[in-house]
Amino acid sequence: MKNKIYKYCLAAFVLVTLSCNAQKTYKIVSPGKNNELIFELTKSGEPQYRFSSNGKSVIEPSLLGFEFSGNAKMTDGFKVISTQKKSVNETWEQPWGEFKKITDKHNELIIHLKEEKGEQRLVDIIFRVFDDGLGFRYFFPKQPNLGKVKISNEITQFTFSDDNNVWWIPVHRENSYYESFYRKTPMSETDTINTPATFETKNKLYVAIHEANLTDFASMTLLKTKGNTYKSELVPWADGTKVYTETPFETPWRTIMVGTKPGDLATSTLTLNLNEPCKIKDTSWIETSKYIGIWWGMHLEKYTWGQGPKHGATTKITKEYIDFAAKNHFDGVLVEGWNEGWDGDWTADGTAFSFTKSYPDFDIKEITKYAASKNVRLIGHHETAGASKHYESQLDDAFKLYNSLGVTTVKTGYVNKYLDKKEWHDSQYGVRHYRKVIETAAKYHIMIDNHEPVKGTGLQRTYPNLMAQEGARGQEYDAWSSDGGNTPEHTTIMPFTRMLAGPFDFTPGTFDFSYKTPQGAKVQTTLAKQLALYVVIYSPLQMASDLPENYEGKKELEFVKDVPCKWSETKMLDSKIGEYVTVARKDWEGKNWYLGTITNSDARKISIPLTFLTSGKTYRAEIYTDGEGANYKSNPYPVSIQNQNVNSKTVLDINLAAGGGTAIKFVEVAK
Repeated sequence: MKNKIYKYCLAAFVLVTLSCNAQKTYKIVSPGKNNELIFELTKSGEPQYRFSSNGKSVIEPSLLGFEFSGNAKMTDGFKVISTQKKSVNETWEQPWGEFKKITDKHNELIIHLKEEKGEQRLVDIIFRVFDDGLGFRYFFPKQPNLGKVKISNEITQFTFSDDNNVWWIPVHRENSYYESFYRKTPMSETDTINTPATFETKNKLYVAIHEANLTDFASMTLLKTKGNTYKSELVPWADGTKVYTETPFETPWRTIMVGTKPGDLATSTLTLNLNEPCKIKDTSWIETSKYIGIWWGMHLEKYTWGQGPKHGATTKITKEYIDFAAKNHFDGVLVEGWNEGWDGDWTADGTAFSFTKSYPDFDIKEITKYAASKNVRLIGHHETAGASKHYESQLDDAFKLYNSLGVTTVKTGYVNKYLDKKEWHDSQYGVRHYRKVIETAAKYHIMIDNHEPVKGTGLQRTYPNLMAQEGARGQEYDAWSSDGGNTPEHTTIMPFTRMLAGPFDFTPGTFDFSYKTPQGAKVQTTLAKQLALYVVIYSPLQMASDLPENYEGKKELEFVKDVPCKWSETKMLDSKIGEYVTVARKDWEGKNWYLGTITNSDARKISIPLTFLTSGKTYRAEIYTDGEGANYKSNPYPVSIQNQNVNSKTVLDINLAAGGGTAIKFVEVAK
């Protein structure tokens, strides 16, 4: 009897002990119930989360928290004091984009945490679960024991169950502008990588880690740590501090996109949905554009940016470009090298630039007046060479001048390893500068095409005058890069990596491949692929980048003139990262469809079911495909142009040449 009583008491003691040690879990699923987020505290009160999709692990238990300089860290010793849940289901409309209407449908869980001992500081962790992924951020409320802070480290982890393959580029090691080739390796072979980083998991999911609404904070990179874990590594100021801030403050959203196909990532709207609604009340002045420019000639050394006998930005040459634009229905002409400051080694010191004074051979008033008479606009250019404070000192005057002359778009540039000779482009310092430019531009009804930027994080929802950005290897590398230029694989990777950050000013449109450069660089595509890139690589500002004389008499120019710069629908069809991409997009009015398909260095045959076309309707397909004998290395020029009637039941069989592509316009045939 005594033995039975002892066993009973022992069992009761174990049960009570287990219940005391057990940590409560908090769960939330996406509206479609495919994705699930679980939050819990460890035994030592460390916040951690895990995330799954259709029962498959996406992120294993991963820690959350922050460390500070001058304040105790906030990484453990927490208790949950309360939680909140809500659901959102609403639709909003963009003034431009890859979709006209976007549905924001998510479930939200807010965890209110408090330190159990010590200063008993507070932090909220906000989770939003979508059918295409997860976003979460930290919110630090105003509180007595946490005022001004210097963030020294973010603990946020992203732990995978396996050593998955990842497409990635390094942080700052090769350049400061994200202008590296994406490489595919196991996670174990990486160190610190930029986002978006795209993973192919061993349980057959595609996952991308990035961030949304990067506002007055340092950019997040990913530091590979032990096992299969990355942690947030914030880009520091020159003094080593990651972020200067003061409560109340919130962090950018940390985002995890997930899908079963690469195209699920490419068509995700999660990043946009995690940004604030548009802050510009009247967006009627914000317009997409297709333009040409006095630009490629500089890269080919036909012209110079600085003064001299080969100066490109002259009144005479600009008027000739305006005439070509008007004749071919292009909206604008970009002119680089028009303003004082380009003479000598301008990359070494940008403080010589004036953004209001033009060179003597460039009459900006006469040119803008002439352009307006032809229904063409001058596209402005502000190269800073990284001298951001110098640029800010002239910002209002520069935009005011452009506004008075009818210049509505400005391409900005920051060709220097650092901003103001010491700060990273993607630090909090850089983030603040780029935001100031965007907000000031909006005040003067100026649209921005930002080169050498901080990465895109969906800010175009809030400020749709932020039209396009570079932030990757564009086609300019094909004019001077010592590695020979962009590979055929490059553009088959971008839609699933760089393009997850937003529109990319890649500048397609090369029609002439016969130019010679000292470095041996060349465009490594066929002509048909150049056409297809207008559909595959999205930008609301699309450039026909070649010299005007190379377009004269070319039938292929018709597709460049026709293809829109904004879309009401986008469908990512059969694609394989690094091998081939097929994209279908519907024009803004919802009438015609366009399709672009491209391949890497391998020729291939693909079949494309046209199920995206409206059932029961007939379309005329205007097809520009690689012609007989086309090959990016030896014969890039042949293009076969043909028309045929198709419908939603048609399957097109396409032959793609090595480095090739196909571009198609589908026009509904009236009955």
